[in-house]
Amino acid sequence: MAKFTESGFGNRITDLFGIKYPIIQAGMIWASGWRLAAAVSEAGGLGIIGAGSMYPDTLREHIQKYKNASSKPFAVNLPLLYPSLEEHIEIIISEKVPIVFTSAGNPKTWTSKLKSHGIVVVHVVSSAKFALKCQDAGVDAVVAEGFEAGGHNGREETTTLCLIPSVRQRITIPLIAAGGIATGRAMYAMMALGAEGVQIGSRFVCTPEASSHENFKQAVVAAAEGDTLLTLKELTPVRLIKNKFFKDVAAAEENCVSPDELTKLLGRGRAKLGMFEGDTEEGELEIGQVSSIINEVKPAAEVVKEIWEEFKSTAANPFMY
Repeated sequence: MAKFTESGFGNRITDLFGIKYPIIQAGMIWASGWRLAAAVSEAGGLGIIGAGSMYPDTLREHIQKYKNASSKPFAVNLPLLYPSLEEHIEIIISEKVPIVFTSAGNPKTWTSKLKSHGIVVVHVVSSAKFALKCQDAGVDAVVAEGFEAGGHNGREETTTLCLIPSVRQRITIPLIAAGGIATGRAMYAMMALGAEGVQIGSRFVCTPEASSHENFKQAVVAAAEGDTLLTLKELTPVRLIKNKFFKDVAAAEENCVSPDELTKLLGRGRAKLGMFEGDTEEGELEIGQVSSIINEVKPAAEVVKEIWEEFKSTAANPFMY
């Protein structure tokens, strides 16, 4: 049973993570370093370090810098397809990371080991079928991410509005909604549909603390409705801003090139080139549909506060516009 308290909001997600608000910052590649994670956690949410773009030593450095900056709970996001996965797992265990969000792989593989070291495990899914498999694997909570989200997406292309009630019907463990959420009103809507928390990515990209390049942040701010699209479906579906690279991929797909040719076109380091190094034409710019309503770069603490205050006012009067 959820409840407002003097210190924030209480439900299964806030209790599980030991946080004030059920607002989770996504572990985005090239954006979610220790500075962003610490800023969000200090503001009362759950900050996540995104390990997907980090070598093992870099991950350890970010964890240690986080600990020097904040004593609040935090998490590491760990894509299970990462080539240095076992090294990452050992660093997470040795550094006593309290919470791990896994994705892009089978949760059965590592959940038991992580939980044996007292680590809370959450897995990201794009369908009710996989949410049920996560519950069977023993994870503590599930993030259900609709295809509005930026970055890599499920092949089902199920919207968050449809996905959350579908997952809620099938699992009993705590549920976090993701995809298309950047405001307190959207958070309220997800909670009304059965989520107990929200994971937000795109909005936190446009903060000074995000490690992504300023050019990328400004491209997100400038994005209008329809400026992102799911592409590279023959490889792994990913939502990108429509830039030169996107148009090159679209042309290749229109010409029915093979997956091998698409892989060659993608090359190596394309996401780093765009999001971290700031090449907004040749780089891969992963961001969600909700970028169309993100109009400025502002501190992460302000983002958390605005979302929470709007959530509270919506809860008090859901029909106020």
